[in-house]
Amino acid sequence: MNSIGEECTDLKKRYDDCFNSWFSEKFLKGDHDDSVCAGIFKVYQECVKKAMKQQNIDFKEIDKDVLGTDNEFKAPPSGSS
Repeated sequence: MNSIGEECTDLKKRYDDCFNSWFSEKFLKGDHDDSVCAGIFKVYQECVKKAMKQQNIDFKEIDKDVLGTDNEFKAPPSGSS
């Protein structure tokens, strides 16, 4: 699957490859240190944020913590205004 921004697709593939390798070779064997992919994830995340901004997609909800809060099981607001 391609990334939201065409310019981010190669970064997404590199991160996916890193994550899949880490998951199968480290995580499933008990090593839960996920820092090996942190650098490429950060670069990919910034690329996605830039692409979202260019496409006028509001990303204020991305950084909002939901898991473990009262909002976790609430239905999202309807898109109609």
